[in-house]
Order: sequence, then C-alpha cells, then structure tokens
Amino acid sequence: MTFPTHTASPTATPSPRLLADVGGTNARFALELAGGAIAHIHVLACAAYPTLAAALKAYLALPDVAAVAGPGIRHGAIAIANPVNGDFVKMTNHHWEFSIEALRLAVGFEVLVVANDFTALARSLPLLADDQKRQVGGGAAQAGAPLGLIGAGTGLGVSGLIPSAAGWTALLSEGGHVSFPPMNAAEVAILQYAWTEFQHVSAERLLSGVGIELIYRALAAGRGAREPALSAPEIARRALEGECPLCDEVIEHFCTMLGTIAGNLGVTLGATGGIYIGGGIVPRLGERFDRSGFRARFEEKGRFHDYLAAIPTYVITAEYPAFVGVSAILAEKLAA
Repeated sequence: MTFPTHTASPTATPSPRLLADVGGTNARFALELAGGAIAHIHVLACAAYPTLAAALKAYLALPDVAAVAGPGIRHGAIAIANPVNGDFVKMTNHHWEFSIEALRLAVGFEVLVVANDFTALARSLPLLADDQKRQVGGGAAQAGAPLGLIGAGTGLGVSGLIPSAAGWTALLSEGGHVSFPPMNAAEVAILQYAWTEFQHVSAERLLSGVGIELIYRALAAGRGAREPALSAPEIARRALEGECPLCDEVIEHFCTMLGTIAGNLGVTLGATGGIYIGGGIVPRLGERFDRSGFRARFEEKGRFHDYLAAIPTYVITAEYPAFVGVSAILAEKLAA
C-alpha cells in the first residue's frame, strides 16, 4: 500500500534515508527524500515475515522503492514498539528479535538507529501542524513546558518531551506497564475479573486492543450473560454504529480509564505544554472519544483539578507522525 507524500522537518538528505515505524501488528516503511519529503510509504504485516530483516528487505525490493533508492540508501532509522537498551532487541508484542548491528550489516547501511516508537513519536510533537492534532476539552499550552504522550494500540505507549537549552529530550518510558488504578466500583469489578486472567494487571492490559476485549469479557461476566466473543475492532464498530449497548459501555470504560492514566502522566511530568494521545485506537473513535468521560476523568484529581483543567489534551490526527520523530533522531545522530 502506498500513500501520498508527507513532509517532515526540512532536513537536507543528499541520498534517500530509510524510515520505519514497527509495531506489534504492522511495520510501516518510508523513504525520506531530499528536502525532507517522506514518500513511498508501505505498510507490511509483521506476521507475514519471519524477521524484521526480511520485512525490511521486502520493502527495499518493492518496485517503486527500488527505483528511487537503488543502491543509494546508506542511513536508516527504525522506531519500534519495544524498549531499546543496547544492541539486542526482543519485541514484547511480537516474536521478532534482532541485533541492531547485525541488522545494519544485513541491509548494508552505514548507520542504523533504532529507537523506542514512543520516543520517536514524542520527538514529533513540536513539529505537528494545527491540522495534525485535535484538542479535546479546555486548557491552553504553556510555551516551553514539558509535553506528555500516551497512546493505545497493540500495547500502551507512554513518553514525554522535556525542554532544555539544547532542545528537546524524549523520555525512554515504559509507563504503560504501571499497575492499573481503578477509580470507582465498576473499575474495581473489572480489575477483579482481570486478576482471574493475570497476576499483575498493568494499564496496558486494559488500555490496548486486547484490553478492550478484556473489558468486554469482564462486563459480560459481571452481568452473568453469555455474550459472543468479539474482537476489539468489532466491539468498536458495534459501539460506534449504535448496535450494541454493551460494546458502547466497553468503549466508555476504555476512554475514562485512559483519562486516569493521562491525568497521572500530566501531574507526574508537570506537562503543562499539553498531553498528546496517539496510537491506533483513539483516532479511530473520532467524535465518540470527544464526548466520552475522558476529559472529565483527566481532570478528576481532587486538589489538582484546576491544575489539570489548565492542561490541554490533543488527539494526534497526523497519519504517520512517528516518521517525523525518527527522522529527527537520525539527523541528530548523523550530525554528532
């Protein structure tokens, strides 16, 4: 699948650079061309390839990519949904594992940078145009203040961007794995059900695609009803189309629970520059998310209600923002 050209930061690129955004389900690849234009975007299913190297080589062999890149690609950067500490990477939500250096040699690059996907996404935040984000609720961003980032998809990503005299520093966070904090009796019941499946229930266990399915099972069990097994996309579809009150209740719980975690991130980072919401789930919920209890729950912090009410929350609507962030990370590596 190919998408229209997007524009990244205006960094000169004398030869094409490879950019990738690898999640637990899909691997997205692109070329950054001269002038910073990002084009030749293709989305490959992770399950279709035994290794990341195989997927990367398959992308480079695509006719439109090969015609532009030829033998000229020397530099690449990959954002991946996983902690990146040292040379060896073993994905949490997929079976791929690899040595960064071995991967660099396998594809013949001079420089290959691998970063956490939410670190890369965080780096994109100051570069987003107004039409690439949508504000939900009130608040106004303070210039030069920390930014927070959270996003639900295959997992739950968390990061932040901290300003300094030298620029922005993206946090290497695994905040999606904090213990889930219930805020009312209904969420306690959901947590109690989740404990029957998992010894430790992290925020990610509930605020992700499989988390939506877990909330659905918990609510069905609480009703003593025998409901059909549904996938997260089907639950969301039925909720958005008004076909299933139970599915709509699942989505409402998901949104309000996300508000809790986003509010926790806001006070933890002092993110008065704003909290940004990425990932694959929330942008697809559209207006249903905007009218959910997310924002009210975000502000529901007792004595810190007014503090959080002043912090804006934004849904990232840009189609491929991680490419912009990982491009900036690669540019800094090459300039060092």
